[in-house]
Amino acid sequence: MPKVESSDSEDIPLHRTPATARVNGAGSTMKNGKRQLPSSDADEAVNGTPAPKKQRRSSRSSHGARTTAKSEERPGRKRKKVESSSSGDEPLASPTKRIPVKAILPSANGRAVASGVPSAVKTAATTSAPNPSSDDDDLPLSARVKNKNKAISPKRESPMPADVPFPETVINPKPRRRATKKVKKDSDDDSSGDDAKRKISRSKKKVKKGPDDEDLKPSTSKAPQTPRSQSVKQKFKKEEPESPKKSKGEEEEEELYRWWEQGAVEDGSKKWTTLEHNGILFPPLYQPLPPHVKLLYSGREVDLPPESEEVAGFFAAMLNTEHAKDLVFQKNFFHDFLEVLKRHPPRNKIKIAEFDKCDFSTMAQWFEEEREKARALPASAKKQLKEEKAKLEEKYVYCTLDGRKEKVGNFRAEPPGLFRGRGEHPKKGALKLRLSPEDITLNIGKGVPIPTPNVPGEWGKIIHDDTVTWLVHWKENVNGNLKYVFLAAGSSLKGQSDMQKFEKARELKKHVDLIRADYTNSLTSKLMIDRQLATALYLIDRLALRAGNEKGEDEADTVGCCSLRYEHITLEPPDRLCFDFLGKDSIRYVNTVSVDPQVYKNIRLFKKPPKTIGDAVFDRVSPNQINKYLTGWMSGLSAKVFRTFNASITFQDQLSNRTPKDASVVEKIAAYNEANRQVAILCNHQKAVNKNHDSNMEKLGNQIRAIKYQRRKLRYALFKISSKYKTDPRYAEDESDIDDEWIAEYEDESREKEIEKATKKWEKDNEKAEAEGEPSIPKDNLISKIDQINEEYDRLKTERGTAHAELKKSQSEAQVIAAIDKLDERIKTAKVKRQDRDNLKEVSLGTSKINYLDPRITVAWCKGNGVPVEKLFTKSLITKFPWAMAVDSDWKF
Repeated sequence: MPKVESSDSEDIPLHRTPATARVNGAGSTMKNGKRQLPSSDADEAVNGTPAPKKQRRSSRSSHGARTTAKSEERPGRKRKKVESSSSGDEPLASPTKRIPVKAILPSANGRAVASGVPSAVKTAATTSAPNPSSDDDDLPLSARVKNKNKAISPKRESPMPADVPFPETVINPKPRRRATKKVKKDSDDDSSGDDAKRKISRSKKKVKKGPDDEDLKPSTSKAPQTPRSQSVKQKFKKEEPESPKKSKGEEEEEELYRWWEQGAVEDGSKKWTTLEHNGILFPPLYQPLPPHVKLLYSGREVDLPPESEEVAGFFAAMLNTEHAKDLVFQKNFFHDFLEVLKRHPPRNKIKIAEFDKCDFSTMAQWFEEEREKARALPASAKKQLKEEKAKLEEKYVYCTLDGRKEKVGNFRAEPPGLFRGRGEHPKKGALKLRLSPEDITLNIGKGVPIPTPNVPGEWGKIIHDDTVTWLVHWKENVNGNLKYVFLAAGSSLKGQSDMQKFEKARELKKHVDLIRADYTNSLTSKLMIDRQLATALYLIDRLALRAGNEKGEDEADTVGCCSLRYEHITLEPPDRLCFDFLGKDSIRYVNTVSVDPQVYKNIRLFKKPPKTIGDAVFDRVSPNQINKYLTGWMSGLSAKVFRTFNASITFQDQLSNRTPKDASVVEKIAAYNEANRQVAILCNHQKAVNKNHDSNMEKLGNQIRAIKYQRRKLRYALFKISSKYKTDPRYAEDESDIDDEWIAEYEDESREKEIEKATKKWEKDNEKAEAEGEPSIPKDNLISKIDQINEEYDRLKTERGTAHAELKKSQSEAQVIAAIDKLDERIKTAKVKRQDRDNLKEVSLGTSKINYLDPRITVAWCKGNGVPVEKLFTKSLITKFPWAMAVDSDWKF
C-alpha cells in the first residue's frame, strides 16, 4: 500500500522504528504478525523531536516475497527512552504495543471478537441492535475478527468466493427467448417462482390449464348460450390462427437482452463496439407573452424584449411558491436578471434597479390561468397532446448499442430556468441558461450518421469514445458541473454497473474483519496521521458516514467524515459523541452515539486547543488517503463501498430478525419497511414530514372506524339471532372509538357520497350511450336510485343509539360470524398499515432501496415469505433490476 503522506513536515517520530516487512508494495507493513497502517516518516509525535532516519535492506525470499532486514543501529547512537502517557489521549513517543489480532475475547452474544475492538454503536434513532447472523460471512456491524485460532495471512487479495452466485454461463451465446404464450395466474398465488420458470413448448401442442387458470374459463353460472352466440364462437374458433399475434408487452419481453445469463460480467475498458443514437431533445424556443401581460416597475409597464421577458417569467411562474419568498433566491435571481437586462434592456427605456419595485403579479396570474386551462382540457384533447409529444420524442427514446435496441435515460436537454438547489444552497435562484447545440458534446460510434439537432445550430463536439457509457454531456453554468445522458436504468450497461457495485460490496465480506482489526489497533498509534486515519475509518464504518470531500465557498456547506469541523462534534463523557452537521443534499445529520473509549479520547485530542470553531477535526487525512489505504486491502475498495456493504448487510440482518413467521402479507411488508427504515436511519436518508401527513392519518383512522361501524351492525344482528353471543367475549365488547355523534357524521357523509356516485354513473352511462347511438337513460332512473339511497339511510338514522340493526339481506348465524371475522382481519390490516405509514413519515426508503440495498436481498426475501415483489418494488425498480429477479429464496448477501 502506498505511503500516506502527511501534510505537516514537522510530524516526525521520536524513535527509530525497526524496519518491517512490506506487503504487496502497498505501503502497509507486517510486524510481529500484525498488520500496520501506512505511515509517514514525517509524522508527528507529542514532543516533536526528530528521529534518525531508518535504513532498510531488502531481499527477496524463495517464494518471491520481498522482505526487509532489521537495520543495524549506528555506532555510538543510543536509543532515547520516553515515558508513556498514562492518559492514552496523545500519540506515544515510544513504540506502542499493538494489540495482537490473534487475541480474541468472547463477546456478550457468544461471538468471538478482537481484544480492544469497539463495541457496536447505539444510535439515538433505534434502541435495538440486530442480532448477529449465525453465518460468519454475514457479519453485523459489530463483528470483528472471524476465527480466534486462525493466524492472519499478510495476503489481502483473494479470488471471489465460490458462493458468489454469478449466473451459470449459457452455452449458446444467443439469449433464450421466452415463450409467446403466457398463463395468467391469480394475483394471490403464493408460488415462489417455479411456475414462472416453466418452459412452454414452441410446438403446436395445446397448453393444459391448471387450477390457477380457472379465471380464463367462461363462467358456468351464466345463462345457456343462444344458437347465435354458439355459431359466433364456432366461427372464431375456426378462424383462430395457429400462432396468435404477440402483445406489445410480450414483444418487449422477448426483445430484452438477458446479459446476466451470459456468464460473469466483465469490467473491461471497452464498453461497446457500435453506438447509434439521435442526440438530445432541446426544449422549444421561447414564445413571447401576450401584449397585455407585462412586468410592472414602480407601477409602470415595462416593455421587455423576449430574452429578458423570459427570465422575468421564470420568477413570475414561481411567485406563489416558497422559493420566491426566500431572500437568497431573490437576491441571486435579481443579480442575474440585471445582467440580462444589460444585454437586452427594456424597449421603453425604463431603468430597473431595485427588486422591491418589481411587480410580477400580472405575469404570475397569466401563468396560473394557463395552468388552469391545461387542467380543464377534455380527456380527448389531453390524449391528443400526449400522442403528439410521444411522436416528437419517439426517435430519442431508444438507441442502437452493438446492434441491440436499448432505451435511453433522460434524453431531454435541461430547459432554462432558475436554479433551485437542495437545502440551503448558496446559488439558489441563479439563472440556468438555455442550452444550444454548440454547448453539447456528442459521443457516437464511428461511421454512423450524425443526428441533426431539433433546434438551429451545430454540435459543439463529436467524439467516438467506446470506453465510456454516456451518449451526451454538457457543462451547466450555475455550478460548472458536467451533466450526462446515459442509457436508461434497465439497460444492459446500467445493469452490469449495478451488479458489479453490489458484487464488490459482497466481496468486502472476506476482508472486513481484518480491516476492522487493523484500524482498531491503530487507534492508539504513536503517529497522528495513523490515529486520525483509524478514527475516521471507525466512524465511516460504524456510522456509515460519507468520506466527505472539500467544498468551495460557492457550494452548500455540506460535510462528511473527513471534513467535520470543531463545532460538528460535541463530547459527552464518558464515551458519547454528539454529531450535528449538514450532510449530502443539505440534510441535517443529528445523532448521539456511544463509541469505543479510545475513539472518544482521540476525538477529544483532535479538538484540543488551539483548535476552535471552524477548524477541521481530521486535519491530517483526506478521502483520497482513506481510499488509498482501503485499496491496499482489496482492489476497487473505497469508503463508498463500505457504505453499500454496511447498508446491505444491516438490511439482511434486520430482515432475518424482524420478519414474523406465519404472519399476513401486510405484517411482513411492515417488517420489511421497518428493516428498510433502520438502514435509512443509518445512512441518514431523512425527509421532511409531508404537510398532509396529519390529515392522511386522520383519513386512515376514519377508515378503521368505518370498518368498526360495519362490525357493530353485524354484532347487533348476531345478538338478534341468538342472545347467547351478548356474553361471548369475542363479540360482547363495544367499539370504543365510535360514538353516536361520529356515526351521524359518517352516515351523512356516506349518503352524500353514494348519491354523488350514482349521479356520476348515470352521466357516464349516458355519455357512453350517446357515443354508441343508443337511447339515453331516463333521469327517472337516477331519481329512483337516489330515493332508494335516502330510504336506506333514513332507516339507519332510526337505529342510532339503539342496540338494534337490520341487515340488507337475511344471513345465517354462520354467515354473520364469518363476516365479523373478515372485518376483524381488515381492522388488523388497516391498523398495521396506518402504524407503518406513521413510522416512515421522516425517512426516505427509496434512496437506500435504489442505491445501497442489493436488490437480490429483497427478491429472495419475497420468494421465501410469499410476498409479491410488486408490493415492494415499483415497476421502474423491477425494470432497473431484471438481473436480480432470478435468485432463489435462500440467497444471502
